[in-house]
Amino acid sequence: MLNKITKSFNELTTNELYQSLKLRVDVFVVEQNCVYPELDDLDMHEHTRHVLIYDDEELLAYARCLAPKTVFTHEPAIGRVVVSKLGRGKGLAKELMLCAIKECELFWPEHMIKISAQTYLLFFYQSLGLEVVGDAYLEDGIEHQDMIKRA
Repeated sequence: MLNKITKSFNELTTNELYQSLKLRVDVFVVEQNCVYPELDDLDMHEHTRHVLIYDDEELLAYARCLAPKTVFTHEPAIGRVVVSKLGRGKGLAKELMLCAIKECELFWPEHMIKISAQTYLLFFYQSLGLEVVGDAYLEDGIEHQDMIKRA
């Protein structure tokens, strides 16, 4: 049975923190061969919300929600959206994003949500109600596109 958890940094257990960092590194750094500063201090920000989806003890998906003015000028952001190899193909990315969107709407209801999406996932994010804004750009060697979800 899937267990969806949302927590602040200080609420995360040591195991939850380790598992989320390991999943992010396994996918973004190893699988996608993307060298970037994974530990960027945003995880510890007092208003950051961590979204984790477990199957028993196995972390299958993770995302983080960042407060307005943390990354973008006015909007909260959803980032580090990742699903483990074991969790792929089961609709977990959609569940994860819906949970992250709900978390942003709960904590920052008056703001639109902004993400920096890898461009190969644009149709997926559009299916969740996000809209493309601006032009595509390279971030850490991977093409990205800003997208928003209106409040």
